[in-house]
This record gives sequence, C-alpha cells and structure tokens, in this order.
Amino acid sequence: MVSVLWAKTIALVAILTLLWVVPVFPHDDPEQATSPDHGSSHHHNPAVDQTDRWEGSPEGKAYSNFNHHLAGVFIILIGLSEVRYGFAASVLAWTRFLLPIFMVSVGVFLLIWSDHKGWPFGSTFSEAFFTGEWETIQHKWFGILALVIGVIEWLRRTGQLTERWWRIPLPAFAIVGGLSLFLHHHGANPSAHKIALHHAVMGMMAVTAGSSKFLSDWKQSLVTDKPSPWELAWAALVLLIGIQLLVYSE
Repeated sequence: MVSVLWAKTIALVAILTLLWVVPVFPHDDPEQATSPDHGSSHHHNPAVDQTDRWEGSPEGKAYSNFNHHLAGVFIILIGLSEVRYGFAASVLAWTRFLLPIFMVSVGVFLLIWSDHKGWPFGSTFSEAFFTGEWETIQHKWFGILALVIGVIEWLRRTGQLTERWWRIPLPAFAIVGGLSLFLHHHGANPSAHKIALHHAVMGMMAVTAGSSKFLSDWKQSLVTDKPSPWELAWAALVLLIGIQLLVYSE
C-alpha cells in the first residue's frame, strides 16, 4: 500500500513540476544574444569563437530544437510501450520490443547527428569522443550507452539473457543519464540559463524514473507477476521526459 502511494505521488509531482517549469522558463535577453562583446573576454580561440557563433544563432537554435524534438518523439514512444508492463497486460505483447528498438534508434541518432560539426561529418573521432568539447563528448558517449542498453534489452526481452541482474543496466542508464544532465552545458548559448533549468528538471525526472524502474525490477518479473506501481511510475516519467523534449525551445 505504501509503495502504491509513493509511486502515485512521484508521478503526480513529476507532472506538476513539468507544468510549472514550462511556462516559467526565463525569456532570452535579445541584447545579450546579439551583443558582439558577449563572452569575448573568455574566448580567444578561433575554433571556440566559431562554436560560440553557432550557439544561439538561428541555425544553431533550429538544429538543437529539432534534435531535442526528435529525441522526444522516440522517448514518448518508449514510454507508451512501457505502460503495458505497468498493467501486466497480455495484449500487444510485441510492444515489449519497442523500447530496445527505439533505444538503438536514439543511439544511432546521437552518434551521427547530435552535433553539427562533430564526427563523422566534422571533427575527428578522437575529438568527438575524448579530447573535444564536453558537450559533444557527452552526446557521443550517451549514444554508445543507448546502443548498448538497447541491445541488452532486446536480448533480455527475447529470452536470451535470463539472469536477473541483466535488468540493472536499463535503470542504471536512466539514473546515470539523468545525473549527467546536471553537467550538460551548451557553451556560450545566450539561452544558457533556460537550457540549464530544462536539463535540471529532466535530470531529476530521469533519476526518479530509473529508481522506480530499479525498484520494480527488483521485486517482480516484467511479464508474469502482478502489476507494479513502480512500473507505472517509470512509464509515466519516461512519457513526461519525452513531452518535455518535445516542447524544448532555445
């Protein structure tokens, strides 16, 4: 009974938080965005200056918004496919494969298109994954992790990985990914405060979602046991993260 109450409370708080955060994002300061001296005292490297000109530019905003919106579509689809587990429904059993399929899709997308001048179109492989900008490095490694988790979940949900501990990587990925969002920055973007607030809220929801998933998997099987309130909390939070990505705007 306590678990049911806590799960419902978490889902409700997540919804109320999202409804509060979306309208209170601060407006960008046009003068700050267009001032030629903005950030000039901190950036003297031509390569960095080029990146700064991209961050906050109409093209840069459009590119970033599109990437976040497309990722939101994938995350929403993942959340919808996970709702069935929360009710332990026997119908539409094939939807259990949607999470790994969309996780792999997200991974491929991040590896290739997450950054306009990143590998494989711009920077070298080592710059993209090890020595380049922190934002790019995060995107690429997050893409790799999404691919790995997608493959693990496919093998697990097709019955090829039956050990109980194989359930750990998915919630761990959500928790680690959520925590990493607190360190994710978009360079000298004039909307930096707005983006940081967006990522902080999404990070909190991801950490809570992963924790809910971990608790659900710790207690019972995804398919054969009774519905878990934590499974519903996980699905609801994933849906909310997808919606937040869908309304993302710089």
